[in-house]
Amino acid sequence: MSEYRIGAGGWGYFDIPGADPLEAYSKAFDFVEVNSTFYNIPPLKTVDSWAKRVPETFTFSVKCHRDLTHKYLLNLLSPTKGADGLLEAYLDICRRLHSNLLVLETPRSFNPNQAVYNINDLLSRARLDDIRLVWEIRWGPPGKELVKLMQEFNMVHSVDLSREPGPAFESDILYSRLFGHGLHNLYQFDDAELLEIDKRVQDSGSGSMYLSFHGGRMYKDAARLKVYRKDGKFPMVTQYTGVKALREVLQEDARFPASKEELIKAQGWKVIDMEGDRRVHTKVLLEKLDKGMYWSVGEVVERLEELEGLEGLEGLEEFTSN
Repeated sequence: MSEYRIGAGGWGYFDIPGADPLEAYSKAFDFVEVNSTFYNIPPLKTVDSWAKRVPETFTFSVKCHRDLTHKYLLNLLSPTKGADGLLEAYLDICRRLHSNLLVLETPRSFNPNQAVYNINDLLSRARLDDIRLVWEIRWGPPGKELVKLMQEFNMVHSVDLSREPGPAFESDILYSRLFGHGLHNLYQFDDAELLEIDKRVQDSGSGSMYLSFHGGRMYKDAARLKVYRKDGKFPMVTQYTGVKALREVLQEDARFPASKEELIKAQGWKVIDMEGDRRVHTKVLLEKLDKGMYWSVGEVVERLEELEGLEGLEGLEEFTSN
């Protein structure tokens, strides 16, 4: 029986007034990637409390500490006991959370293809048991020798399915960390992008599939895909549609004065609703603006309404459908 779980990178920003964030999160989603463990090693009492606050059907994955992936692995030519101890500590965290997924993210500066022997030596000493190492290799695609090593240790190659079609090799587990195409992880997926991600998951043929959304709208993105898979229809992301929806999202945090280009760079990643049950990135409307400086949300909206009146609603709708 296949398993398809959708969640996000952590619950710290899942803010429900008066509710415990993890407990509230676990009512909305059945999977989370614990992202805070990348920066700090949590006390075991804290880890145990996480396990007690979620339903038995809830699944954790654990992101390994950056000291292993960004410090020790970069110095594998001079192995230290620190790498062994840190890896074992995180395997213990996984066991306490009843998790079989330990996520490794190595930086773009580290080419693991040149360290296959030393990585093999490190993993050979580890007591993995049934815990699977999920490896996001940011340097680039793994070479043949590295793929062979990953398969020997039953590892999972994690890729961003919003940017890549799939992992370097097939596995019974598909794991994707989703960031999209924005700067500094600021991005929101439109319907077409979510549909393409879902298609790539379905085409993988894996028995267990995990999507971990990250970025500025990760909870909304994850929830929208879950709703679509349940109901066959995406929910709205804004209260209004069209130019009124643009006003709604610009009022959140847009700074003025700002040029057209600055607005597109800072706000264009957000998604708004349009008439006809469609959603587009705000840059689609912002690109209609004249070049120059704008001094308020009202001025932006007023100019777009003028353009809408000049071109007619049909003309603007035709533009936003492209």
